This record gives sequence, structure tokens and C-alpha cells, in this order.
Amino acid sequence: MDNTLKIVAGVLIAILVACVVFFSFIPQTSGGSSSDLTGKAVPGNVTVYFFYGEECPHCHNVMPFVQNLSKKYPEVDFLILETWHNETNLALSQSMHKELGLPNAGVPEIIIGNISLVGDRDIPARLEGYILEQLKKKN
Repeated sequence: MDNTLKIVAGVLIAILVACVVFFSFIPQTSGGSSSDLTGKAVPGNVTVYFFYGEECPHCHNVMPFVQNLSKKYPEVDFLILETWHNETNLALSQSMHKELGLPNAGVPEIIIGNISLVGDRDIPARLEGYILEQLKKKN
């Protein structure tokens, strides 16, 4: 029985290591819409930064809502940026927090203008209003 348990544990560890190696080679994309592909906003446009973590269940609750708004407002740049496995996106998030004087509250988080919305309740409740406000300022 002991040998069988050791073999099963060894196989599970090998599978786990193979998964880690495999997923580390999948490129991380910033997602979004009409922004340039560097993860930066197009100057003059309204931009929604959606910071999320790949394994975050709250982020996955908010993602369809954000994606639907990106279709509803094609004139708004939606940058969908994974921060748990992408150091560039994490650095952008930290830089924006520092620049705007905002505390880093974790994910899911939206930054639009100088406003931060955090969580799977706050984002659906308030994001569309802030988008409309930013669009009015632009026009």
C-alpha cells in the first residue's frame, strides 16, 4: 500500500510540474479593445483599466460584465490586465496607484479617470455611471 501511495503522489507531482511548465509558456495578453498593444491607453480616449487575477473567483464574476460594457461602449478603451502572473501589468497597476494617490486594494479593480472601483459588487453597481461621466467630459 505504501508503494502505491508513493507512486500516485509521484505521478500527481509530475503532472503538477508539467502543468506549471506548460502554462508558463502561454503568452499573457492585455486584452481590451482599441488601445495600442503595449497596454497603454490611446491619448484623448476614455480608458477603463480592469485589473484582475487569473485564479480570482471575484474577478471571474466581474469579467462578463466588463466585456459586455466594452461591446456597449466601443468608443471606450477597455484594457483587461491580468496582474497575478504578469509583472508588466502589475507594475502598471502599482504605478497608477502611486500616481493617483490610491491605495492598492487588490483585484478585481477598475481604474477610470482618477476613480478606483474594487470588488464584484462595486464594479457592476458604479462602472457604467463613471463611463458615462467620462464620455460627457470628453465631448
